[in-house]
Amino acid sequence: MNICVYCASSEKIDKSFLNAGERFGELLAENGHTLVFGAGKFGIMGAVARGCKRKGGNIIGIIPRFFDNIDVMFKDCKIIKTDTMRIRKKLMEQNSDAFVMMPGGIGTFEEFFEILTLKQLDRHRKPIVVYNINGYFDDMLKMLYSAVEKGFLSEKCLKLFFVCERGDEVLERINNYSPFNYSKYENE
Repeated sequence: MNICVYCASSEKIDKSFLNAGERFGELLAENGHTLVFGAGKFGIMGAVARGCKRKGGNIIGIIPRFFDNIDVMFKDCKIIKTDTMRIRKKLMEQNSDAFVMMPGGIGTFEEFFEILTLKQLDRHRKPIVVYNINGYFDDMLKMLYSAVEKGFLSEKCLKLFFVCERGDEVLERINNYSPFNYSKYENE
């Protein structure tokens, strides 16, 4: 299975996040999954790739060409270059059977909310998992529950993704996934 991982490219984070990233990459490889990611060599992105590579896993990195002049690419994998970030995200979606969001910044949030929106609109039925390392996403989850309480979001939308605290739990959710039938316009 090809598993897309959205996550941080920053190195200015606590090492526990990087360690969890490396271990998750190892788990992907040990379970025969292919990593699909943004091809970065830094942060959790690089950590997941290094862990996967160390255990002999397959890796597909998708990166816009405008990064060619900046030394940020994890080169020890199959590389697909795109003209734009939008095309990058489209290819990440098309080349993946599941999506995992690990801690990250604005780009990670944007990727997660786009793939969740597409699922809400029934453009795909693939599993989405929030890997909530060290409670990183607790505030984001509170915001989503607040949106439900205020009527801006259907409670059923929150069933379109899973929240997990451990890497093995993330893979268990993906491996045992059964699509939840949801249509934004039929259920609200």
